[in-house]
Amino acid sequence: MAGTVIRSFATPDSEPAGLAFDGRCLWLAGQTNDLIYQIDPSTGTVIRSFAAPATTPQGLVFDGRCLWSVDSVTGLIYQIDPSTGTVIRSFAAPAGYPIGLAFDGRCLWHSDLTNDLIYQIDPSTGTVIRSFAAPAGVPTGVAFDGQWLYNSDIGSNLIYQIDPSTGTVIRSFAAPAGDPTGLVFDGRCLWGNDRITDLIYQINL
Repeated sequence: MAGTVIRSFATPDSEPAGLAFDGRCLWLAGQTNDLIYQIDPSTGTVIRSFAAPATTPQGLVFDGRCLWSVDSVTGLIYQIDPSTGTVIRSFAAPAGYPIGLAFDGRCLWHSDLTNDLIYQIDPSTGTVIRSFAAPAGVPTGVAFDGQWLYNSDIGSNLIYQIDPSTGTVIRSFAAPAGDPTGLVFDGRCLWGNDRITDLIYQINL
């Protein structure tokens, strides 16, 4: 059943934010220590960590080669070398409170709390290709499963499945807890984290 929690483990940071998956490991942006953690998803063990590009890291995604991180204070989206933590380049997010990031194989997808929009962005230029209204009023994590977008919302405490071509909600289901933040797809399941429980959840689709 969609939304069923398969398992969970503690986050290494008390303010977990963005979540990414690189095909083997999870990556977590943490705001207490301003670190980006590489995590073994089978055990929850931290493999290593490095400093986030700025002090309020939010969304995080892996594009097959690099990590991308967004920071809500600087308002920038950063491309990061995951082997060193070095910032390769950055560009301005399209609005005032950037939070979620996903990658569809070609473009970035990004949620913003200022105007409750989800943006499709060209990662080579930072140009907004298009945008549509988020399903609810406090959009946080964004994920892409190869066909559909998923967006968690801390106002409704729901995770929405969205048609990326239209922005239409296909279905929704309850988030594992009351403050869902990061969201990512691993090829089979969603992973999400929550700031109330400080847990990372593996979620059935």
